[in-house]
Amino acid sequence: MGKNCDKITPEATVTSKNQVRVLMKIDRFMVFCQRFLVILAIAIFSSLVWINPVMAQEQALKTLTVTGQGTERIPTTLTQVQLGVEIQGKSATQVQQQVAKRTAAVVDFLRSRKVERLQTTGISLQANYQYNNNQRQLIGYIGTNTVSFRYQTEQVGTILDEAVRAGATRIDAVSFTATEEAISIAQKEALRQATTDAQEQADAVLEALNLTAKEIVNIQINGANTPQPRMMQTAQFARAASAESTPVIGGEQTVRASVTLQIRY
Repeated sequence: MGKNCDKITPEATVTSKNQVRVLMKIDRFMVFCQRFLVILAIAIFSSLVWINPVMAQEQALKTLTVTGQGTERIPTTLTQVQLGVEIQGKSATQVQQQVAKRTAAVVDFLRSRKVERLQTTGISLQANYQYNNNQRQLIGYIGTNTVSFRYQTEQVGTILDEAVRAGATRIDAVSFTATEEAISIAQKEALRQATTDAQEQADAVLEALNLTAKEIVNIQINGANTPQPRMMQTAQFARAASAESTPVIGGEQTVRASVTLQIRY
């Protein structure tokens, strides 16, 4: 009986071969499916690569670019002053001592008035020559010491008069500016105006063309400028200085800004 059970029949052999063939077909089918999926993925990726630039170009063509302007005017409530002491004399030591003494008095006065940003802007001592018949003759020395400071415009006229009485012999420059806070607020307001102006321009154009804005795709802030201090004209200051009490009027500064919008429609 045991020998009969171990004997392999022809029917069993045929069945085993059929199973092997089925498994081989399944393997080949699986390989085919894997290759197909790889090819399909490559085809999808390639189509996206080719389609995206076209879509991007189409979106770029359907955009409107506008630039808006904003302007804000603010009063110049601060005055920047540069003044100093100039002395002429025959002795360099004497000149330097007189300059130092007068400058110290001017600085003490300015500090007593609590001026802002007080600093030395120049010190010099140079020979003073007289030219006659192409010959140079030393006649003495010129010493100068200058300082700058900032003060409220409405009170700076009095400061100038008192500084001269304290020992100042020259006033070199007077310029007007607003406070940093006022300039910062004006810059933001100018930017808001520029943005609104750009939006209104875009709305007007799209409405005329019967188009509808969809979204803003790019915003470029071209900047809100920091206004330069307004200088007082030399002739104007000379007339003011000759008056009994020096009047100083600051005026206004202008802050400008521009904003560019790119809008898809």
